[in-house]
Parts: sequence; structure tokens; C-alpha cells
Amino acid sequence: MNKIEKLTRLLVRVALAGACVMPLATLNLPAQSAPAAKTSGVVYNSRFDFATLYSYFQAHGADTDVGVSYNNIRLGAYASGSYYFNRHFGLEAAFEAHPDGNNDGLYDVQAGPIVRDNFKHFSLFAHGLIGMGNLAGPNTRVGWYNYGYTYHNPWTWGGPSVTAGGGLDINLARVVSLRLFQVDYTYNNVDFGPYVPYTYKNQNPLGGRAHLPGLQASAGLVWHAGNITPPPPVTYSCSANPTTVFPGEPVTVTGSALNLNPKRTATYSWTSNGGAVNGSSSTVTVSNKTAGSYTVNGHVTEGSRAGQSADCTASYTVQDFAPPTIGCSADPSTVNPGDNSTITASAVSPQNRPLTYSYSATAGSISGTTPSAILSTTGAAAGPITVTCNVADDTGKQATATTTVSVLAPPPPPAAALPVTSSLCTTSFERDKARPVRVDNEAKACLDDVTMSLQQNPNAKLALVGTEDAKEQAIEAREANRKHHTEEPSEAAQRAADTKDYLVTDKGIDPSRIMLYTSTADSETVTTTLVPLGATLDTTGLTPVDESKVKVQGRKPIQ
Repeated sequence: MNKIEKLTRLLVRVALAGACVMPLATLNLPAQSAPAAKTSGVVYNSRFDFATLYSYFQAHGADTDVGVSYNNIRLGAYASGSYYFNRHFGLEAAFEAHPDGNNDGLYDVQAGPIVRDNFKHFSLFAHGLIGMGNLAGPNTRVGWYNYGYTYHNPWTWGGPSVTAGGGLDINLARVVSLRLFQVDYTYNNVDFGPYVPYTYKNQNPLGGRAHLPGLQASAGLVWHAGNITPPPPVTYSCSANPTTVFPGEPVTVTGSALNLNPKRTATYSWTSNGGAVNGSSSTVTVSNKTAGSYTVNGHVTEGSRAGQSADCTASYTVQDFAPPTIGCSADPSTVNPGDNSTITASAVSPQNRPLTYSYSATAGSISGTTPSAILSTTGAAAGPITVTCNVADDTGKQATATTTVSVLAPPPPPAAALPVTSSLCTTSFERDKARPVRVDNEAKACLDDVTMSLQQNPNAKLALVGTEDAKEQAIEAREANRKHHTEEPSEAAQRAADTKDYLVTDKGIDPSRIMLYTSTADSETVTTTLVPLGATLDTTGLTPVDESKVKVQGRKPIQ
């Protein structure tokens, strides 16, 4: 066994031991306190990777001149070192060893690019390598009935060898990962020299050209060193409290930095476009005497490299003292001429400044310098009086408000009472059944009183309203439906006309002072209503009587 084979077998033992022991060891880690080296789900981008793997080679080639195929090689090792320029891309140098006790074997020394993608718990990679291979064999037996001798080509460095493939790594800790699998396609081509065929005299056929493609499956450990991922940059934010102040009041500005290195001392600096900044730590104060909007700029640094410093800005406003506010009210708000009203001013200073009061009015007179004043309306005309309440603070800022006091007009003299109608007596026509429309002697007493009322009120008029009972109304309705009916005045109209005739003929009343009406009331009467000058008679439900169609029947006795 030469030195290369010994080295190969040693690498295989190391790869096998790591692939078997490391997963078993990690099973016991949860029972112990978690070491700081654990990845804990954080993506780690190493600068250097070193792989030590067990490898199995499945041959698919032969010495085409000899006509003998290579055997699969179960014992092998894969060792590589990778350098990454960034978190994804790097270069890999690899040594593949597949010795065989039967003298079928290969060694490859290769280099090429490798790409990876790291996740929290695993990594994927792919690589493509090119280099040079060293092949031996394949074994062949010569002689009768295969009882001859076994011969093989010696180890020979041949033409270029190529490997392409990829795999999956499981992150165990920050310094080591388990390469769960790596699958590669490899190809080797070696020229063993001119082919010497087997003869009776030459029983050692050698030479020929070997073409050896194959699949290679590997597993083991990957060791990590260095770190490509830079520390997160420093971030800085600051805030002002309070954000709104009055002139001269202080503002506290606080800065908050993230991702500082605790092993270094951070330096803070501050500038402002307003007043001077007091302090040099992460918290400072600033104040301004002039109203306006201001900003404070903060800077933190812990080194000269990019990402080791950051800036922030905080804004605040200095507002001028606000003017006072005022409300104005009057009690009472409506007065009679010459009465007084109390005026109340409700003023507030937002900054509790001292206040002074004054008042004015468009009419009357007002006096007072406190939140209360008295308005006198003596001599003021009827109508609204506008009162202005004024307030001023010690900085000269003012506010005004108004209220209104209404002065009532003097009441007008009482108006003369309007005349109204008055009901007098009622005459009945029910007693004389033979003459139902005749004014009888009992009716004379009522009409004598009516005559006296008309004499006492020479400008008044008299309204006579005649009625008839339901039976009389039914008879008139039947007569009205007769084909050859001659329109006759109703009993109600006749009674009113006869009553007027008595007043005119027997009592001497001017006929123009008497108005005749009928109504549909169920009775046999004449009502009398006195209508003074200026009064209005309610004629609702009354029908005027056409006197030209009524023939008066006097008070002649029955013959």
C-alpha cells in the first residue's frame, strides 16, 4: 500500500467518524445548556469552509482497448477547501480519493467555482470543478478458463477530470455543519499507452485508453471559519419632548442608538438652528426665546468605518404667547326704558397672564373695570344697544366680544273697545195654530223692549232671524218638487217680515235699520239681535230674505 492509499484511508476514517458521531452528539445537546456557538436559527455566512467527507463512487467506464470495465469503489474520501468572496460565490479546491484493493482506483485534484444559499437551518450549494485525475486498472484476468493471471494498468496521471454537482448541509453549530448528501458527476480520461494484446508469450496485456464517467455520493462534516456578514449598521433616532413650548421654556432631546458595539465608546454631538444645545450625551436640552420652528441634529459614532455612525433629526415649535379669550353676556338682555342691565365678561389667558377689562356701549352709559359692569339705559331710544367687552393681558394682546341689550318701546295707549252684537229677546209663533205667522200680543212685549233698545242706540241696526219647524220644512220640500209649483216665501221668511212690519208700522222704526234672515233651526220663532255701529253680525248659517217676494200679513183679527 503506497502513501497515497494510506492517506486516503485515513481521510475516509475521519469522514466516517464525523458523519456518524456528530449527529449522535447533537441529539444530547438539548439536555445541556445551549452553548453560545449555536446558530439558533441565525443565518451565518462563513468566509472559509473545509469539508471532510466519506465518498462512494459508482463507475460507468472501461478501458476501451482492453475491453474491461471498472468496478464500483465503495471506499473513498472527499476533502475540499472553499473561500467565499461574498455570501453566495466562492472558489473551491478539492481532493477526491477512491483507492481499491483490486487496483481499480482513481484520484482527482480539482478546483473551480462554488455557489451557495444559506438559510437559518440549512444551506444549499452547487459546484463545478476541473483538474487532473490519476487512474489505475481496470483489473483483467488472462489465461485458459479464467485460471490465468490478473493484470492491471499502473497508476497513471491522465487527461483532465471534471466534477459537477451539489448538495445539502444541515447547520449544527456556527463552526460545523453536517453535509447530509453531496452528489457529483465525474469524468476521467487517461491514456495508459499503446495497447499490447495478450499472447502466449505476452501474458501481461497493458495500455489502452480509459474513459471513466461515474456518480459520486458523499456525506460528512463541513467546518466553518471567518464571517462575511458585516455587523448591522448603527441606527439613530431622536425625539423632542415636549414638541411645542413657549418662548424660554426648555426642550429635552433624547437620542436612541441601535447596533452599537458595547466594547466601544460612543461619541455624541448635537447642533441646532435655534438656541444653544446643552449637553454632550444622548440626552440634551435646548431653549429659544423667539417663536418659530426649530430642528436639532444629532450624530453618534463609534469608529471611522461605514456603518459605525448615524444621524438623527428632531423638530419642535416655539409658539408665541396666545392672546386671551373673552365672552360677553347681559342680564337681563331685554329691559324697559331707563332700567339697568348687568354686563359680565368671561375672559381667560392661556398662559394665566394678568388681565384688565374695559367696556363701551352704542347707547346709554356703561361703567366698570372688573369682569362685571352696569349698563344704564336712561335716555336711550327703544331698540338694540350693542355692548363691547374688552380684555388685554400684560403683553398687550387683546380680545373683544359683544352682546346686545334690547330696550323695549313704551306701551301704546289702550285701544277703544270695539262694539259687539247683542242678542235681545225671541218671539214665538207656536201658540196661534190658525195664524202661525202672525205676531201675537205676547210677542208685543218682546218687541216693545227691542223698540226701546233701537231708540237708545240710534245708529244701531236690528237683525231678525225667522225659523220654521221640521214639519213646515218638509211641506215646503214637497211643494218645491211639484211640477207646477209656484214659489212661495217660507214660513220662516214670512214670520221675519211680519215682525219687521209690526216694528215699522206700530213702533215707527226706520225700515232701513232692520235686516231680515232665515235659518234652518227646528223652531217657530224670530230671534232679535242688536248690531251697534261698527259691530259685525255673524251670518254663518243665515240666509237673507228677499222682501220683494214676501207679502206682509198684518195683525188683523180673524173675521
